Order: sequence, then C-alpha cells, then structure tokens
Amino acid sequence: MTQEILVVGATGKTGRRVVRSLETRGITVRKASRSTGFDWNDTTTWKPFLEGADAVYLIAPEDPAAAAPFTDLATTAGVRRLVLLSGRGLDETPPALFEGMRAAEAALRASTATWTILRANNFTQNFSEEVWQAEVEAGTLSLPVDDTPEPFVDVADIAEAAALALTTDDHHGRTYNLSGPEPVTFDTALAKISAATGRTTTLTRLTPDEYAQHLRAQGVPDEVVTELNMLYEGMRAGVLATPTTDLETLLGRPATSFDTYVAETWS
Repeated sequence: MTQEILVVGATGKTGRRVVRSLETRGITVRKASRSTGFDWNDTTTWKPFLEGADAVYLIAPEDPAAAAPFTDLATTAGVRRLVLLSGRGLDETPPALFEGMRAAEAALRASTATWTILRANNFTQNFSEEVWQAEVEAGTLSLPVDDTPEPFVDVADIAEAAALALTTDDHHGRTYNLSGPEPVTFDTALAKISAATGRTTTLTRLTPDEYAQHLRAQGVPDEVVTELNMLYEGMRAGVLATPTTDLETLLGRPATSFDTYVAETWS
C-alpha cells in the first residue's frame, strides 16, 4: 500500500523542507496550507486532508482549543503517527505563554497514535527567511539580547529528523531537543554574515520595553509582544544556550553548523 503523509504548514520554513525530505524518499505527500484549502479556524477543512493519511507532520495551531479536536479526528481517520514541531525550553516558561504548543504537546501525549515531539531552538534561517531577515538585510538587527549564545538549529536538520520520525517506528513517545552543534552569540552571528556578504550588519540591543515598543510600531499584537519578550528573557537566562546531541543521535552525523549555513546562504 502506498504511504501518504500529511504535512501541515507545507509552505512554511520547516514544512516545505519536510515535504522535500519525504519526497526524496519516494513518499506521497499531502500539502496542507491556506493555499490548498486547509484552515485551522474551519474544522470542516481538516477531514479531507486527514482521511487516508498514514502520518501527520504538525505545527502547533495558534488556538490551543484546536489541538485536541485535530488529533482526535486524525486518529479516527486512521492516522498512525503524529510528529509535532514545538519549542525548546517550553517547560521553563510560564504556563500561560505558548499555549498553542502546550496544548498540541498534551494532545499528542493523550493520543492513541504513535507520537514524537521535536522541541527546537531558534532557527538558523530566522536570519535569512522572515523573522529577522528584513532587519539583517537593512543592516541593523534590534533585539532584547545580550552576550548569551544560542545553538541555532538548521531547519533542514529539523526536516530530516521529522522525516525519520514520520517513517520509522523507533521514536514513539520521545521528545527530542534539537539544536545546532555550537552556541553562537548574535554579535558573532551577524559578524559572520557580514563577512560573507561584504555588507556590515550590526546588533542593536534593546531593553524589553524598547523591544515591545519596536514590535507595536510594526503592528504586532500585545499578546505576541508578551510571548516574544518572555522568549528572549529565557534566552538571556541561558535556557536555550547549551547544545544538545539529539540531532546527531537521530541523523547519525553532526548537526549543521552556523558556518555551514552562512556559506550556503549568504556567500
């Protein structure tokens, strides 16, 4: 029987790379996104994507109330594996924050399907795809960070790990913490990008209040401002600073370094 895997968020940073990784394995992929008719806010759009799928790659919905109904419908439809992308350090943040991720994790753990949770550090590609991209290209990145480093994780590595969890039986009930191989400060990261491009990009360090004003000026909702400031508070506290070996264990090779990312993306 032909295996079919549903990728929710198939046009996103990780989703499109999960699609690519699965297709190179000869697997039929169903691509769920707004452009293909999938809508987290419309439950009637879920069933057509889930019926007949063997496994699902899942990005946590913003609305925590959607997580359990979706996983319930998935198992009812015959989905055997669920793989969720979540955030590293979730246990160290206040319970009222990142509710979508928390609800999605709880829904998977309560599911009768085989499940795997991938908790990831900040993506290396945040520098070059959305998030920080515009400011990096403009020459100044403004964030509430200090000298605490972070082992940024390459999204291609996440996609490869997700493909393994979606297609093999060895990862049931596992929560993996995915990071890059070495911690890098934001100053160092921008210096490396500047050296590769020949265009200087510098870091402007903001206070949490200044960062909140910076975000609100861009039209970011208050609840998102609060969540982001809490994320950076955890980063400054070193919650995400220590590299893990989970990717190396999963992939059988070292995680992709920041230098490799810079060479492949910015040179």
